[in-house]
Amino acid sequence: MAEPSAVTQSPSISSSSSGAEPSALGGGGGSPGGCPALGTKSCSSSCAVHDLIFWRDVKKTGFVFGTTLIMLLSLAAFSVISVVSYLILALLSVTISFRVYKSVIQAVQKSEEGHPFKAYLDVDITLSSEAFHNYMNAAMVHINRALKLIIRLFLVEDLVDSLKLAVFMWLMTYVGAVFNGITLLILAELLIFSVPIVYEKYKTQIDHYVGIARDQTKSIVEKIQAKLPGIAKKKAE
Repeated sequence: MAEPSAVTQSPSISSSSSGAEPSALGGGGGSPGGCPALGTKSCSSSCAVHDLIFWRDVKKTGFVFGTTLIMLLSLAAFSVISVVSYLILALLSVTISFRVYKSVIQAVQKSEEGHPFKAYLDVDITLSSEAFHNYMNAAMVHINRALKLIIRLFLVEDLVDSLKLAVFMWLMTYVGAVFNGITLLILAELLIFSVPIVYEKYKTQIDHYVGIARDQTKSIVEKIQAKLPGIAKKKAE
């Protein structure tokens, strides 16, 4: 008699499980401002960067954007040694002044609070060998991938990709004649902190025009590939 009840209960279980799948799948999608919560450390760091450039916390993003922009503008006006020296002097001025101030307050009040930065001095910031190897392994993955890409492009595994690189480098010669490295970094930071939020607001219109440009580029590349020797033959094989 237990079998019929189990049979009658199974459709509800299957329907509930099937109904949960769309919600689980839909949780990772959504707007470009959404960030999938996978629960991993890499995802948490990527989500932190994602929230930073999408201005989720205006104060935090404004602080990071302002400090980095001031740093880059300082590097554009002064040498690296001067900027680093001034930053270290400013930091030391703050910490030394606060240390002397707390020492005077403790002497006047005759308190024994101790060093004002003791909580930070006791923090363990040593890098373990396991963490170091993990960082090195992650870096080696990207290095090997970059080396493989460089070899593939310079040894002309794909003629079209190598030509794209040549055209891009030719355009960069004109960019380098107008801008220097610091100026490009400043422009890159302005784009990083402005383009994502603009895209989030005008996603539909931007996707429409980007699709048109992608189709035009694809048609041009196909015409070039058809005229290049060896490409058509390779596709036919």
